[in-house]
Amino acid sequence: MKLIKRPFYLENLLNVKDVPDIKIITGVRRSGKSKLLDAFYDYLINDKQEKNVIRIKLNLKKFESLLDPDKLYEFVDNEYVDGVTNYLIIDEIQQCVGFERIINSLYEEERFDIYLSGSNAFMLSSDLATLFGGRYFDLKMFPFSFKEFNIYYNNVNPIDSFDEYVTRGGMAGSYLYKNQNDAYEYINGIYKKTISKDIVKRFKVENEPLLTMIADFLMDNVGNKTSIRNIANSLTSNSYKVNDKTVGSYVDYLCKSFLFYPFTRYDIKGNKYLESDKKYYLVDLSFRFANIGTKNMDYGRLYENLVAIELLRRGYEAYVGVLYEKEIDFVAIKNGYKYYIQVSDDISRPETFEREVKPLLSIKDAYPKILIARTKHPESQYEGVRIIDIGEWLNNNI
Repeated sequence: MKLIKRPFYLENLLNVKDVPDIKIITGVRRSGKSKLLDAFYDYLINDKQEKNVIRIKLNLKKFESLLDPDKLYEFVDNEYVDGVTNYLIIDEIQQCVGFERIINSLYEEERFDIYLSGSNAFMLSSDLATLFGGRYFDLKMFPFSFKEFNIYYNNVNPIDSFDEYVTRGGMAGSYLYKNQNDAYEYINGIYKKTISKDIVKRFKVENEPLLTMIADFLMDNVGNKTSIRNIANSLTSNSYKVNDKTVGSYVDYLCKSFLFYPFTRYDIKGNKYLESDKKYYLVDLSFRFANIGTKNMDYGRLYENLVAIELLRRGYEAYVGVLYEKEIDFVAIKNGYKYYIQVSDDISRPETFEREVKPLLSIKDAYPKILIARTKHPESQYEGVRIIDIGEWLNNNI
């Protein structure tokens, strides 16, 4: 498989190198967590600083004996070298039952700089505080961005390659398949393992068909305001009653497995967060195409999903903006700086353009305002609002 370096993630990892926290790599299945640790290992080996690097992959036969936690500790302890920095890098840590006791002990001994990755069934973000207290750094990984997609395929014109990325997505393992249906089979396999192993097994879900129906509903409604009650009502039939509490739990599990990301609503005028009617965005659109095909296609909402995940990928806090009765797709915040973003499909018709730009013009503060759409034209401006083609925006920084 052709390998693409992911300098953004490697740089983030290098920024916390030698910081006294346990570094945890999390993200949806097959998003590149192990490859990132491989790249980090290569960096350490090639760096001239004197050091000792211990690399363990618990999914490999050669490390099978270390699935016993006491033997894992004994091995790591014997590999320690006094007088230099010792780096401990372990893949699939969950394979060692009772690993948290060993890792916490190694951390308390202050002899190792520790890096871990693992299956989502055991390494969900919500569990990290329980496993390691406040002594960890969580580096979140996402599937390939549009920019990485273009690097992989040597695409030079993001406007031309954008439509292909929408349907193919960022799950790089699927790029090996020449037939797109085969690629979708691969992606569906990841989805099914996430459901059956990361959620059903981890949370002891009793109604897997209901969980799948909720996931399908969220895929079909990306970009729509969604309440737990609405989901329950939509799935309730004359002979089948869906419980709100169960639906809420299942939606939470889908988010904890990194399939979906919830976006809270933000009252721009009142400067406060609103808990009702969140929006849920899919980690990668390829899961939608692989699972429910082209049903109920609304490209405006799909483009909104792409922008939502890209904002998270770039490290922004992102919310759904509310101003009186108007909605602004995203309020993006980083380092105290704020952007207002509206996303659309085709804004060539005057009435559509007016509808999309009006909410942005209603905001009276001086923070930048951006309208992202499928313009296929160079960037322009309208009364201070930047108009940017979505392919260009995804392929570059804000």
